[in-house]
Amino acid sequence: MDKKILISACLIGENVKYDGGNNALHVKILEAWKEQGILVPLCPEVLGGLNVPRPPCEVIEGTDSVICKTGEDVSAAFAKGARESLRMAREEGACMAILKARSPSCGKDVIYDGTFTHTPVNDSGITCKLLQESGITVFSEEELVLAEAFWRQKG
Repeated sequence: MDKKILISACLIGENVKYDGGNNALHVKILEAWKEQGILVPLCPEVLGGLNVPRPPCEVIEGTDSVICKTGEDVSAAFAKGARESLRMAREEGACMAILKARSPSCGKDVIYDGTFTHTPVNDSGITCKLLQESGITVFSEEELVLAEAFWRQKG
């Protein structure tokens, strides 16, 4: 089986973002990987059963609890989405992931603190953590140069 790359679906133009939009990147390397059929798009929040659109959500600082701006606890949906993402990674033979920066699911190293004030904290999203703990190398879309170099070595 050829190795694959997990990617946040919003980064390749799928309208799965909380507000119903996307964060599409139009860069050569992603276009090339897409043409080669090695990208595995996913949205952990949708995999966890959340709707599009949905209220914005954040991880409560220092925990794995996720709440919506409306106050609803969606921790179970985020945990389910992370598990489904890991299942897909294993099923597809993914050796790395490119995930959406600062997302409560996908954020790597920096997410928001759970106060809905755009206050950044040094932490990662629920899916990012699970993938990393399971041995999958994660990059944010802000680290595409690093991701490309890693792929050349491992892919």
